[in-house]
Amino acid sequence: MLSIGPLARLDPRFLTLLYNRRHLGVVTFLVGLAHGGFAIVQFHALGNVHPLVSVLSSNPRVDSLSQFPFEPLGLAALSILFLMAATSHDFWLAQLTAPVWKRLHMAAYAAYALLVAHVALGVLQAETHPAYTALLAGGVAWLLAIHLLAGWRERGADRPATAAGVDGYVAVCDVEDIAPGRAKIAALGGERVAVFRYDGKISALSNVCQHQNGPLGEGRVLRGCVVCPWHGYEYSPATGASPPPFEERVPTFNVRVAAGRVWVDPRPNPPGTPAAPARIEESAGA
Repeated sequence: MLSIGPLARLDPRFLTLLYNRRHLGVVTFLVGLAHGGFAIVQFHALGNVHPLVSVLSSNPRVDSLSQFPFEPLGLAALSILFLMAATSHDFWLAQLTAPVWKRLHMAAYAAYALLVAHVALGVLQAETHPAYTALLAGGVAWLLAIHLLAGWRERGADRPATAAGVDGYVAVCDVEDIAPGRAKIAALGGERVAVFRYDGKISALSNVCQHQNGPLGEGRVLRGCVVCPWHGYEYSPATGASPPPFEERVPTFNVRVAAGRVWVDPRPNPPGTPAAPARIEESAGA
């Protein structure tokens, strides 16, 4: 589940998996719930102490690796996974807003860290076969490696454009640098802006989809709308508004084309504000 995001950044063929990432997260919670239930029944439900009390108090030696209370770590991870599974539906995304929902679901990394500690201080204290240690260490190394690699690949997108005109517009790229129906992502005013080329025109939108903060600039223009590559949310490139009956809005940016060069005003318009597209053919004599 945690591998899908960076893999999609490294290779667009993995974008298809993003449509099912929440489903995989719910399945992860159900697997953890089944494991926790069986463990409680097998090890804590047959004594005179309440099973949950037994889970939380059976290993009190925090100063010992072999007797460390690893069970509460797993219970804490399961609690985080429950919270994420319970809020996975788009209803909660709309109620919490995308930024809050995203921060909440970033707790998946805290749950993973707790699970690694749960396994390292639990089963690895009893199992001596090196395969278990290799699997755990290999999983951690894999996750760290693909996140670092994806971050290294992404660093160029946040380098701010510096060639600004007297009116504040910033030179982003040449028209020919943008493939038809696609976008060039530029860092303007501290945020990423997606500059799209379509139907002989240029428009600029915020790069952040209002659904789950997906990268609009990695999508394409289909049927007259920018389509987010993560979950298919659509926006008009000229207005930043989703087609009815949907109500999502993203900020737009004023653009112009001169001598084959694309210039963007780094000051965003309010979400859903129409911004006249720049026509490419008008720049031929500029």
